[in-house]
Amino acid sequence: MAGELGKSNLQMFEDEGDFYDRIVLGNLISGWGWESLPRPARAWLRNYIGGTLLYFGSCLLWSFYIYYWKRNVYLPKDAIPSNKAMLLQVMVTMKAMPLYCALPVLSEYMIQKGWTRCFPLISDIGWPKYSVYLSIYLLICEFGIYWMHRGLHDIKPLYKYLHATHHIYNKQNTLSPFAGLAFHPLDGILQAVPHVIAIFIVPTHFMTHMLLFFCEGVWTANIHDCIDGKVWPVMGAGYHTIHHTTYRHNYGHYTVLMDWLFGTLRNPVSDEQKID
Repeated sequence: MAGELGKSNLQMFEDEGDFYDRIVLGNLISGWGWESLPRPARAWLRNYIGGTLLYFGSCLLWSFYIYYWKRNVYLPKDAIPSNKAMLLQVMVTMKAMPLYCALPVLSEYMIQKGWTRCFPLISDIGWPKYSVYLSIYLLICEFGIYWMHRGLHDIKPLYKYLHATHHIYNKQNTLSPFAGLAFHPLDGILQAVPHVIAIFIVPTHFMTHMLLFFCEGVWTANIHDCIDGKVWPVMGAGYHTIHHTTYRHNYGHYTVLMDWLFGTLRNPVSDEQKID
């Protein structure tokens, strides 16, 4: 596969990784000697710093908006999590963050070695093909994450030793954007593995693949805020909150399509009607 890509494309992958290093490490820890680190070590450090900043930045801003600036607008007072609950979620996340960052490093390494079907430039294939390939990539991720998530529930040892860490947050007043990445580290990695599998199946733009890895952090924060956007078939927080209360529904990630297809969908509107 490396021969098919050619040395120039593989060099472009390395150059792009170095560019990301300069953006994060060059601006934040300039002068600390990061340039002398091996490329995988630089990638891990860059991902760790970038991922941590993204996690705190997105979660703090969103929490401030919904819990303080718009207090009692989106959520009733008794549905707002305590500071203690959010601090616990931060602690679980930060313990897992070092391992979370290892998967995109492995992915980047395999891309730079030419083992995957990634390509460096959208102009290599054109926007129509890029759009088709991206749709297939997202479908693979949607399918894979659904079954990985469902397996973490259905296979009892996996639930007990991995996924139960996340499901201590099972009520509105214990869920917050900070819970989005509060997993056992192996749990979080397993649910991200479909992103890596996809790049061996479908031609994928390198930068898009890396951006989607980091979009996971923002997306998971969004679906744990208990505010339902009501944009079908998007997996809004209304659907995901039901997952945290029933444990048997709405395993999907970006959408509810796999839940609809495999019979695990539960609509939040139906739950409200039952209460009424």
